[in-house]
Amino acid sequence: MNRIRRVLEYALTEMPAGKILMGFSNYAYDWTLPWKQGTAARVLSNAGAQELAASRWAEIQYDQTAGAAWFNYTDTAGRRHVVWFEDARSIRARLALVEEYGLAGISIWTADRLWRPIFALLEERFGVEKII
Repeated sequence: MNRIRRVLEYALTEMPAGKILMGFSNYAYDWTLPWKQGTAARVLSNAGAQELAASRWAEIQYDQTAGAAWFNYTDTAGRRHVVWFEDARSIRARLALVEEYGLAGISIWTADRLWRPIFALLEERFGVEKII
């Protein structure tokens, strides 16, 4: 959230809030630890991240500063991982920024990974217009 705020505050110095759509991630990253320069995370759906946490009996945490959910697990080869993803708390926090800054709305990346809670929370707070 702190980095999103920083970007929004800069954007507002360059254009009116009513012209800004906040980019909204709709995916999870699974990082192998320790992270090494040049390595990439595996991309999961948010639902896939929650299913992975449940299958590994991992405790889902919430980072207030980042405004995101995360958990650690160890894979079958003994490698540790950290997974960062969106959950209802992080979605609500991001949607609150839209209202706080008076933005035009959001633009969802990877909308093809339909995760029903994100759309339910959107429809609960805002009018939804799908533009493709």
